[in-house]
Amino acid sequence: MPPITQREAARRDLVEHFVYLAEHAGLDVAERFLRQAEASFVDLARQPMMGAPVPLKHPDLASMRKWRIKDFDNHLIFYQPRPDGVSIVRVLHAASDWWGLLGFSE
Repeated sequence: MPPITQREAARRDLVEHFVYLAEHAGLDVAERFLRQAEASFVDLARQPMMGAPVPLKHPDLASMRKWRIKDFDNHLIFYQPRPDGVSIVRVLHAASDWWGLLGFSE
C-alpha cells in the first residue's frame, strides 16, 4: 500500500472530532469515526485522484483534493496526492469555515 502521511493539523483535527463525537454521540461513534477516517485514508492512498480538486491560491496547495469520510459525510478530508502516496492536510467539518481555513480562491 502507498504511504499515508498526516500533517500535524490533520492529526489535531482528528483528535478534536473524536473528542466532540465522544462527548456528544458516545465513545462507540467516536471510535467508528476514527476507523472510517483511517479506511478513507487507505482508499485515497490507493486511488489518490478520486477526490474532487480544490482550487487554492497558495501554490504549495495547488494539488489539493477533498473526499468525505465514509458514513460521516459531514467530515471532509483535504489531501494532496503524492507520487508515493497521499498527504492528509486537514480533516474538517463541512459546516466549518473550511474556505477560510484553506485560503480558497473566490
